[in-house]
Parts: sequence; C-alpha cells; structure tokens
Amino acid sequence: MHFHREIDQLKQMILQLGTLVEDRLRRACTILETGDEVQAQAVITGDWEVDDMEIRVEEECLKILALHQPVARDLRLIVSIIKINSELERIADIAVNIAKRVVTINRNRADGFVVAIDYQPMATKALEMVKTSLDALVTEDAALARRIFLMDDEVNRMRDDAYKTVIGEISHHPDHAACLVNTYLIARHLERIGDRANNIAEEVIYLVEGEIVRSSEDPA
Repeated sequence: MHFHREIDQLKQMILQLGTLVEDRLRRACTILETGDEVQAQAVITGDWEVDDMEIRVEEECLKILALHQPVARDLRLIVSIIKINSELERIADIAVNIAKRVVTINRNRADGFVVAIDYQPMATKALEMVKTSLDALVTEDAALARRIFLMDDEVNRMRDDAYKTVIGEISHHPDHAACLVNTYLIARHLERIGDRANNIAEEVIYLVEGEIVRSSEDPA
C-alpha cells in the first residue's frame, strides 16, 4: 500500500510539472504575438520553478527505485516518468529561449524593420502537441500519443516555410540579416518543442504497450 501511495504521488508530481510547463509555453507563445518584454522577463526569471520541480520528480523516482525495486509495468512507469520529466524541463527551457529571442529582436530591430512571418499557427500547433502528449500520459492512451507524430510533421513543414521566407528576406534586406536570423531561430525553437512532445508521446507508448517506438527522424 505504501508503494502504491508513492506511485500515485509521483504521478501527481509529473502532472503538476506538466501544468507548470504548459503555462510557461502558453505565455511564451503569447509574447510572440505581443512582443511584451515585461512578460518575457517574467518567463525568464520564473524558470527556477520548473527546474526545482524537475529535481523533486527525479529524486522521487530514484527513491522509489532504491526502496521498492519495482518490476514489469511499475518499472516502465518510473523509467517513462524520468524521461518525460527531462523532456518537460527542456520544453520550459525552450520557452525561456523564445522569450529571450523576442527581447533580442525588439532591441535590435532597426528602422522599424518587420519580418512578415506569423508564428501563431506554428506556436498553436506546438502548444497543442505538448497538451496532447500530457493528455495521453494522463489517460495512458497510446493511440492519442501516436497522433502527435502527424502533428510533428506539420510543425516541421511550418519551420521549412519560415526558413524559405527568411532566406528570401535576407537576399532583399542583407542589412537586416542579424534580425532575420534571430527571427528564424524562433521557428527552430518551436520545432524543438514539437520534437520534445514527440519524445513524450514515445514514452507514453512504451509505458502502455511495453514497446520502444521511435518516430521517423526529421532530416532538416
């Protein structure tokens, strides 16, 4: 009974971390639209909360492994949570990078130069991937997890479109190359968030089915 209480507590902890990370990502996506530097700084300075929670989850996993030596599905659960814990922390780090990138673009943009890239569809899709991966974890739904692989293809296509746009803009506005490169890096950050959600989906499938799954690698 004590073991199962610790497992239930661990599940609650990883879901709390997921909620925290989803909030950080949602705020970073809003900053992409508003360019609000005050909110960007709030996301940057609040990163310690995610780091602290990530450490607590890892410590709890290691404690359960040491004290109870779980086997079979219980062991798969612990292994999956350890990996998902790391992926969530990295998603939060990328949200911080997005906030920093927006601040950099705002401060270095010269002569009111604006790049005509709407990142909201890509940000919305990346956020949906993270939310869906967490929903799949909560419900232990492997079929739902597999849907994320298709979403990842969409995000990759959006990143490719952003790349083509930025390359075209650089050829026409070479004086603004630094701003344009920073703008493209936002697409890379969003694409990496999709990759992390993809990894979480793979761990959910492993948890539910006991099968190690790796989706096709994006060559770009």
